[in-house]
Amino acid sequence: MQSRYFVMGAAVLLAQLISFSTQAAEQQGASFTIGESARSIDPSTAPLTLEQAITQALSTSPQLRSAAQSVAIAEGARVQAGMRPNPELSLLREGMSSTTGRTDTYQLSQLLELGDKRGARIKFAEQDQAFARGDTNVAAAELRANVIAAYFEALTAREHVALAKESLTLASKATNAAGRRVAAGKISPLEQTRSSVAEAGARLELSQALADAALAKRRLAAFWGSTQPEARPLVAPEINLAAIPALPELQTRLEASPQMQRARIQIAREEARLNLAKADRVPDLTVTLGRKKDSLTNVSQTIVGVAIPLPLFNRNQGNLLSALRRVDKARTDAEIEYLNAIQALADAHQRATVSQEQIESMRKEILPAAQSAFDAAVTGFELGKFGFIDVLDAQRTLFQSRAQYLSALSARFRSLADLERFIAVENNVGNLPTDRNTK
Repeated sequence: MQSRYFVMGAAVLLAQLISFSTQAAEQQGASFTIGESARSIDPSTAPLTLEQAITQALSTSPQLRSAAQSVAIAEGARVQAGMRPNPELSLLREGMSSTTGRTDTYQLSQLLELGDKRGARIKFAEQDQAFARGDTNVAAAELRANVIAAYFEALTAREHVALAKESLTLASKATNAAGRRVAAGKISPLEQTRSSVAEAGARLELSQALADAALAKRRLAAFWGSTQPEARPLVAPEINLAAIPALPELQTRLEASPQMQRARIQIAREEARLNLAKADRVPDLTVTLGRKKDSLTNVSQTIVGVAIPLPLFNRNQGNLLSALRRVDKARTDAEIEYLNAIQALADAHQRATVSQEQIESMRKEILPAAQSAFDAAVTGFELGKFGFIDVLDAQRTLFQSRAQYLSALSARFRSLADLERFIAVENNVGNLPTDRNTK
């Protein structure tokens, strides 16, 4: 009679312990999403939202700051391009003695640029400055997408830690319960050994999950120049699993992407370089005005001169040919950029679609089935129909299913982040800022 009460008590205790692992999977696991595990947050540490992470990266990222400095460099080149040639003052003395005769000549020469060279230089410098801004916009889009991917990677890693802790807690308590039953002679010592092995495996999984979480937070903090893992707790945004727009619809927005805008600016830049090379073919005119004075006769004469190079050999033909080829290359590069963007967009869209299907399947079928099997195993164990190892197997299957669900969510958000490198995908990654600096 006492052994019977012991078995019943152990079963009830196990059921109570098992219920700890099922609190996060209410309604048969159909509503399990990132951020639903309970966590303790230090009140003195303000949480870090995704919007704040993006803002902080855009304002303090060394990569983006370097791109912005390129714009400042181009601004200096634009100022210099508008400068006119300086006049030249010269003194020529013939003879050194005033008694034997000495002539002093003072001249002021000014180079006059012909062929609108100054205007061509200014236009090229302006296009160069616009190209630097385009580089900054591309860098900002890349940075924003990388921060989104890193943030959700850190969130997913945190959830894996929570699952690993939950699994280890249950495995540890299950090992203790199995030890009591072995001591009571109700189960074989082999089952206790298997429980101990399962507990050791859960402990290794937790160690790996903790290491992955620390690495993910370090990668996230690196985007704003920090060398230490991000210490602030992350906040899961409101996740909208709405259907992703069709690929043709996304492709129509590609022309407005920062990458394609930069490619068009590059073509305009090389065309401006070509116009500058054409303007350089026109020789410049040098006008000289001066005065010549003879020390013996004390007679002064006015000097007026004009000089112009004769374009007999050098007509800037090499630079002109190079500029023409640069224009052709810029157009080819724009075509390559478009094809690469189309391919990257299709690839990211395909991965996002597949992960979306996996998420829906996990929510509707796999997670509820795993939860149902787990509940049935617990009930069967309480009734004496299943062994303790059957409960452990069902629990392991449930946790693996939830881990797969987290991986599918992570893959979906990584794919959406890749889409965000080119276009804005609204209503799919929560309430995120979608404005971009395209000025």
